[in-house]
Amino acid sequence: PDPAGGHRPRDPEARRVSGDLLLVVLGLAAGLATLAGGVLALRLADRVHLILGLSAGAVVGVALLDLLPEALKLAPSDQIRTTTTLVALGFLIYLVIDRSFLLVSKDGGGHRGHLGAASLTAHSLLDGLAIGLGFQASPAVGAVLAAAVLAHDLADGANTVAVSQIGGRSVVRARTWLVADALAPLAGIGISRLISPPQQTLAWLLALFAGFFLYIGASELLPGSHHGHPSVWTTVTTVLGVAIIWAVVRLASG
Repeated sequence: PDPAGGHRPRDPEARRVSGDLLLVVLGLAAGLATLAGGVLALRLADRVHLILGLSAGAVVGVALLDLLPEALKLAPSDQIRTTTTLVALGFLIYLVIDRSFLLVSKDGGGHRGHLGAASLTAHSLLDGLAIGLGFQASPAVGAVLAAAVLAHDLADGANTVAVSQIGGRSVVRARTWLVADALAPLAGIGISRLISPPQQTLAWLLALFAGFFLYIGASELLPGSHHGHPSVWTTVTTVLGVAIIWAVVRLASG
């Protein structure tokens, strides 16, 4: 205690260590949530069309209700048009890469599952990066970002399993990408301790990923859910996927 009878401020080094431990815990929690969602998807393999429908809604919902609004919030007011243009650019970049692989691939389209899962894993990496940078700004900002990431990581795990099986339902491939996706938030948090990118750069990255996710949802998951199983339930699960992400974003921000 100090002479006035109060308590001295905590040692800055102790605060830094406790903050790092909190970030590690959040990274591990995000990974566990991702694994839980993926395991659920793997155990319901016989209902994969319903999982694809749910994932399609969730992926489109994340793009339009989470990534794009965050990108617009972070972007300078005079860069709004540039930010939205990057969404379209992200969509087109993903389309060109996907179609290019389709032309040269001889595995019957299995590359598309790798490409989709890699994009989702990269998004999880960015989630971890956002948490770390948020706590650099303030504990309140970091806490809100962490809540949002933890809330949608369950869907991320299911999405990773679903998209990794496009072009061929390989359980080994799905599990490999699921582990990679689960580790990605912790890796992103680690990177955030080493760099400090400008806010505008982060906004543009989020906009590009929104475009990627729109392509995955509209061109991969939606057709995959409906092809061979054209039932009302695939439509219901897609609407439910969007509704879940809307509710998550509302709860996390409010």
